[in-house]
Amino acid sequence: MKMFTKLALVSSIAISANAMAMQSMDDAALSSTTGQDGLNIGIGISKVTIDQLAIHDNDGLATANGGTGEAGAIVIKANGDGTNGTVAHGVEITANTSSLLASHNLADLTIDTDAGTNGAFLNVGAQVSGLVIKVGEIGVDKSNDYTTGAVVRGVEGGSSYNKILNGLTITTGVMDANIQLGSAPQGAMIKLNSTMQGGLELSNLSIHDGSTNGGGDIVLDSIKVASVGSSDLALDASVSVTTGGLKITSNDATGNNIYIKGVHLGSAAAGSIGDVEVSGLRTYYGLNGTAGSQITITGH
Repeated sequence: MKMFTKLALVSSIAISANAMAMQSMDDAALSSTTGQDGLNIGIGISKVTIDQLAIHDNDGLATANGGTGEAGAIVIKANGDGTNGTVAHGVEITANTSSLLASHNLADLTIDTDAGTNGAFLNVGAQVSGLVIKVGEIGVDKSNDYTTGAVVRGVEGGSSYNKILNGLTITTGVMDANIQLGSAPQGAMIKLNSTMQGGLELSNLSIHDGSTNGGGDIVLDSIKVASVGSSDLALDASVSVTTGGLKITSNDATGNNIYIKGVHLGSAAAGSIGDVEVSGLRTYYGLNGTAGSQITITGH
């Protein structure tokens, strides 16, 4: 009986010790979790596709300017079955496997709220993996009438449709962006101040002439953009939404080098007239000639 009592006592002590150890570990884990202010989100999407994208201009172009005043749309749609450089959807977005985040996520977000010096704000730091964005055929078409409550409007298709671009591919590298909503002490809603690894590349770009006397294409095999003296592309830009519209300001004073490879006139099968190189391209804006550029987008 004494032996049984001792065994029970030893077992009780062991169980209690284990329970205490487990409780201590849980407390530490909980403290670690709750002690990390803010929120981290990893977006683990491997592919995004859009079958068709349409941007409708509801009042068209005034008749006085040669239009009909009827609604038209810019349409992006598939230009093939996904083989031989074609796109099976209007837009396809996948990760650039040669320029990935360490997490291999499409994007990693770090979200914080702050009291701010001049008012509270929400801060979203975004790291974005390198992307391969394939855009299918781009054209213009007549918009269908909008039905109240509908989520699909569509376009007429058929003889009213005209192609503008045969398609293109955009390849980017890893980059950072910072978004602030509220007082935005960084001075803009979105701030890009990082380096895009490997620069920016556009490929399979083909502009179509759909005029009566046209029918041919201007084909550029690829366009590569990088900062002067680097194989990467420096990003220094801000995006603000003003009461008048969207304002995009670039503060790049370094300048960029651009290399256009393979310029074909008439069709992709036509012989190339050669390559085009632009070195040290810089832009300026404003009366005082500030280095960079400023683009505003408004409705009318």
